[in-house]
Amino acid sequence: MAKPFSKYLGKIALMTAAALFAACGDDGSCSGPENTESSAVEESSSSAEVSSSSGNGDSGTEAGMTSSNSGDSGSATFSDTSKITYALRPFDGPLSNPHKGFTVPTGGAWTFVPEFEYGPYGSLNNRAWDLVSYGSGYQQWNKLNPAKGVYDWTELEKLLNALAEHNMTYALRVLPYTPSFIKSDFPPQEDYDWTPPFVYEMGAKKIQIDLRGTEYHAYAPVWDDSIYIWAAKEFAKALAEKYDGDPRIEYIDVRTFGEWGEWHTSHILGSVMPADSVLKDMLDYYASVFKKTQLVLPSNGFGDVYTHALDLGITKRDDGFIGIPGRPDTLLRAYNANLPTIAENIAGYRTMLTYDDLIPGGSQKWTAERWVDAITTAHLTYYVLDQDNDCGYYFYKDNKALADSMSKVIGYNFTVTQAELLTFATPTAENSAGSTAGKAATNTLNITIKNTGVAPSFFDVYLVAEFVDSTGAAIAQLGKTIRIPKGTFKDGALQQFSFGDAVPAGEPNLATQPGVSVALSLYESEDAYKSGKNPTVRFDNDGLQGNNKLLLKSR
Repeated sequence: MAKPFSKYLGKIALMTAAALFAACGDDGSCSGPENTESSAVEESSSSAEVSSSSGNGDSGTEAGMTSSNSGDSGSATFSDTSKITYALRPFDGPLSNPHKGFTVPTGGAWTFVPEFEYGPYGSLNNRAWDLVSYGSGYQQWNKLNPAKGVYDWTELEKLLNALAEHNMTYALRVLPYTPSFIKSDFPPQEDYDWTPPFVYEMGAKKIQIDLRGTEYHAYAPVWDDSIYIWAAKEFAKALAEKYDGDPRIEYIDVRTFGEWGEWHTSHILGSVMPADSVLKDMLDYYASVFKKTQLVLPSNGFGDVYTHALDLGITKRDDGFIGIPGRPDTLLRAYNANLPTIAENIAGYRTMLTYDDLIPGGSQKWTAERWVDAITTAHLTYYVLDQDNDCGYYFYKDNKALADSMSKVIGYNFTVTQAELLTFATPTAENSAGSTAGKAATNTLNITIKNTGVAPSFFDVYLVAEFVDSTGAAIAQLGKTIRIPKGTFKDGALQQFSFGDAVPAGEPNLATQPGVSVALSLYESEDAYKSGKNPTVRFDNDGLQGNNKLLLKSR
């Protein structure tokens, strides 16, 4: 964190003015007029244009310096004004940011070992990981909850810690059942039925099913069995006690019922989903034990159940993207409820390239146009880049430029479109000896930011301005930290912000010192800034430093 101004100068304390900006909400963040973006900013370089004026007609001084007064210093009655206008360009390259963007399957901590060829350190040099902002995958209920009242988080903890070490979070799905592993007639039940055995030992019922399109038979839970429901809720309570509010968890799907926990039984003939009242009751219970972590309704939760989920603040995912026409539109209800939307394609990328586009009776092929339309139509915040075990390698190899560009479209994307620093220097009244004490100064940094993504940021963002030295190291904070509440900075919107500092007479003004510049930062919490951590959110602007701060550098 930048030092207080007084510590830097070693004299009197800095008098800090309140942040000056047009209010748009109780918190004090603002929405600027949507016609204020300047095309000149986008077209010009990242150097600064400086103008200066003075009451006696003196010309401006060097960039970043206020103009001087050539009159009698003891009787001056005018003020000097200087303005630095910064021109900004977009960041060149893909841009990943927290709590939004793309993911790939991350099955365990082994994802990050060099021996895994598709991992970020594997032999294939899989650069799809440049876009990945969080990991995702499934866990087996019977592995996490092997016995009644017994929970084993060991492997999940290893994965969460490995992701955290790489500045990523995890989207958690705990599956009770998967027909994917029914490969023969009556295979071992632990291969596909991931409901813990103790649930059946307590008396929960299961039934024989037929696997659609095969001659295979297997078993499935009776989804509305009272003992099954009790055990599912007990697990939810334990999961919440362990992980609710854990910063390593991005969101949690409520995966209690059906195939892959997706709330359908499309492939296991003879199995029936519970009544809507049972589904709503489970959502109520999850919402009662998870107070902080975002919950997600699985793909096939529709109708009144979907409405009920939204009323509880539970958002929606859809796993039929690209392959099924109209699926992106189903997520608009969650977007309109000011909740993040989540999607996964109906199949892996290379599989979808083989589809014949026969609708109905088949599935649409993957095309670049459909991919872009899916992201923009659904106002997606989160998207699985590819669900196959190659972890997006082939997808990114074929579509690098497109994927890079869409990393700035999915979710929020903050771009500084205008920035200027104004300095007003005014003389003080004469003291009793007849001399002046020098000039006081006021610095005001005005910036305009546009959210060029397709969704708001669904977390509080803290905006900080600082004076930095020639190495980019923070010297002092300029003005106060500004909080932008979650969900308020809408996609496509412009917001204007101002930071103001008053510099007492006789104090050197950092804004006019050689080698001093201004940097902007976006933090996930004010405590992160105060404790000296680097920001985790990046602007989509040229000038990003290695510490993720945006340097507004003058000529």
